[in-house]
Amino acid sequence: MHPRLIELEKLFKPSPVTQLFDPLLEDKKIELWIKRDDLIHPVISGNKWRKLKYILNHALTIGSDTIISMGGAYSNHLHALAFAGKQLEINTIAYVRGERPESFNPTLEDLYLWGMELRFISRTEYKQLRNYKGYSDLPGILKGEYWLPEGGSTELALRGVGEIFSGCEIGFDIICVPCGTGTTLAGLITSVPANHKMFGFSALKGAAFLTQDVEKLLSAINSPKANWTIQLDYHFGGFAKCNNDLLLFIKQFFEKHDIELEPVYTGKMFYGVLDLIQQGYFEPGTKILAIHTGGLQGNRK
Repeated sequence: MHPRLIELEKLFKPSPVTQLFDPLLEDKKIELWIKRDDLIHPVISGNKWRKLKYILNHALTIGSDTIISMGGAYSNHLHALAFAGKQLEINTIAYVRGERPESFNPTLEDLYLWGMELRFISRTEYKQLRNYKGYSDLPGILKGEYWLPEGGSTELALRGVGEIFSGCEIGFDIICVPCGTGTTLAGLITSVPANHKMFGFSALKGAAFLTQDVEKLLSAINSPKANWTIQLDYHFGGFAKCNNDLLLFIKQFFEKHDIELEPVYTGKMFYGVLDLIQQGYFEPGTKILAIHTGGLQGNRK
């Protein structure tokens, strides 16, 4: 591990596992536990750090001085990358989807203050950037620059995600996680025994393609498995979209359990998990672990 990254990692705390108590769970005889990966760091929380860790190490090791990536105006990925870049003294550049706003939201303001160069591009241009997967694939990339695809979706990210369970006994029947690109789900699949079922909850509408994307990531590291599935019915209209039902759920969840969720990823997953429990989807006695992947930029307006 690169010395600068070792120093940065000293700022992180362990990720606790806590049990959720609710009359619904008692009635259905289901145990629901939460892996609080949102608590490991106040800025680079959860899977944002997990995915970046070995990517940053690779960039530093090969002598890169600039990391270029992409994301939306509320991107948890860009927020984490900008902060890490500042801490590691690496330049960061972001291609941001959409027109430059007249005034920055809190997320963009942080990116700017942490020294990230913001390049606003059209949705068409943004979609084209998704074609470039390798760290040197971006057309026109210069010496010392390192291309990082959307959401940090690379094979190196899988290794970091797998460390979510480091030092934690995996004694659960089902493990649940939100899905954007599917990278976190793929990383977890590689790290859990085959007798554990993985459930991804897509934050995107029409995301059947995620199954193929996850399969590609697993095949790239020669780790095909069949112990996983992706729930597609809890997108609430599409990526970064929500309705009053979801917002009320997030509010009530916080009031009951003192755990903050957001409407882009974690709110949808927890809504989906509890809805499936309500429907009797899981057998009585099932022990479920839900991964709180952190990243609360979706709450900032």
